[in-house]
Amino acid sequence: MESTISSSSSRSVSPSSTSSPNSPSPPSGSVVVVSPCAACKILRRRCAEKCVLAPYFPPNDPIKFTTAHRVFGASNIIKFLQELPESQRTDAVSSMVYEANARLRDPVYGCAGSICQLQKQVCDLQAQLAKAQAEIVNMQCQQANLMALICMEMGQSTPQTISPPQQSLDNFPMNYLDDNFGSWETLWT
Repeated sequence: MESTISSSSSRSVSPSSTSSPNSPSPPSGSVVVVSPCAACKILRRRCAEKCVLAPYFPPNDPIKFTTAHRVFGASNIIKFLQELPESQRTDAVSSMVYEANARLRDPVYGCAGSICQLQKQVCDLQAQLAKAQAEIVNMQCQQANLMALICMEMGQSTPQTISPPQQSLDNFPMNYLDDNFGSWETLWT
């Protein structure tokens, strides 16, 4: 029986099974082949069990590390991650990758260029919103003035005067419109 154990241990690659022929071999379900993280693959070094970079740079996404490595360097990335608590490391890595991508796209301004562009876009959209709101107020005033004119026409053509619309017109601010029709053209343009 020992001859079968020793012969099977000589074929095994696992170091735990070759250390002693009498030691029990690990179950086949617990043997896991671990691929080195993307950072260790790119740096061509052995990925340690407690590799700081492994949780954040998986082996199936090497471009993530390559981008950050070009801008920040591996030693700086490792130093940044070691200084942070583990709860903040994921956000820090995504931020570093974003900043590195922005720096590669725009070597002069980097993220600041993207931020300035977005701030300009916000200002432009706020100006468009203010203009649209002013147009709405203008149209509401035009509608109220047209209703006032219609009510006045109806009041002059019939012998009876309609008192409720006249009272509501007294409260309406009409100081910016003239009675001549030249001002109506400016409102419609």
